[in-house]
Amino acid sequence: MDDDRQQHLFSERPAEYDRRIDIGEPRPLPVHPLLLLDEEIRSPSLFDYVVPLGLFLLTVFTTLWAGAFQTNTNPFQGAWAFLTDNPAVLWDGVPFAATLLGILVTHEFGHWIFSRIHGIPTTLPLFIPGPPHFIGTFGAIIRMRSPILNRKALFDVGVAGPIAGFVVAVAALVLGLQMSRVVMVETTYGMQLGEPLLLQFIAWLVVGPLPAGYDVVLHPVAFAAWLGLFVTSLNLIPIGQLDGGHVAYALWGRRQRTMALAMVPILIVLGFAGWPGWILWAGMASLLGLGHPPVLDPEAVLGRTRVLVGWFALAIFVLTFSPVPFFFPK
Repeated sequence: MDDDRQQHLFSERPAEYDRRIDIGEPRPLPVHPLLLLDEEIRSPSLFDYVVPLGLFLLTVFTTLWAGAFQTNTNPFQGAWAFLTDNPAVLWDGVPFAATLLGILVTHEFGHWIFSRIHGIPTTLPLFIPGPPHFIGTFGAIIRMRSPILNRKALFDVGVAGPIAGFVVAVAALVLGLQMSRVVMVETTYGMQLGEPLLLQFIAWLVVGPLPAGYDVVLHPVAFAAWLGLFVTSLNLIPIGQLDGGHVAYALWGRRQRTMALAMVPILIVLGFAGWPGWILWAGMASLLGLGHPPVLDPEAVLGRTRVLVGWFALAIFVLTFSPVPFFFPK
């Protein structure tokens, strides 16, 4: 590291981290904990591509399996027997798997692309396969090899994923609703899905007003789109280091923690009144931290365009949030 770079790095360090450094020592220099370390600046290795690709291919398989298993009409047949009796049935899962993975891939690469634009070293998306009994995946994550130091970068990276995934989910929802069926309520059974405001509006546009006693059975493409909207709303909750936490902190600074503290009791109430999963979500969020870590330039001005995009993200959260996303009719 040359002298000019050392002076640049340490000129931005807060006073509490200021130390004397012996330039002549051969060992690595101590740097500000929030600044990028030299060891993190490296060329990607084969391992950095093999693991994400392997996890993605495995998730393709489990989501295909989950999509196919949704067509199972034998309640006594398990997922493994369903697959081994006729492996070709995986093809039936293509509409669901392709739609869901398309939404998730778009979401994660929204984060990845803007991380690269802002010079933040980031892994490729790591997809998490799941059991085929529901949707076959637990989503995906990306790992940033350095903290986000700039308020504008924090906003861009945080908001890009939800908006990108939201756009694909809406397009898929319109297409999926066109292939969905309208049936009498008496012919439906099992778990029902909540209807966020956006779903109600788009269904009214595509399907039209429903007569009393009728409901829509979602096509696998529409079901995957519904899941995409649900994932978007989960990520936009303004807690900790969720996407919503990034956006809220970039927009309102320390007030993000106040918003998070207000959301936790709301989620707990919704958990007792409707879907118990909200209690688990509130507990996990509390364990990971409600407040967002600080950035070096918390007073930087985002600009009018980013503020408007932030309000658009808030609107997406309101329109995609379902207080009771899953329920069984009485």
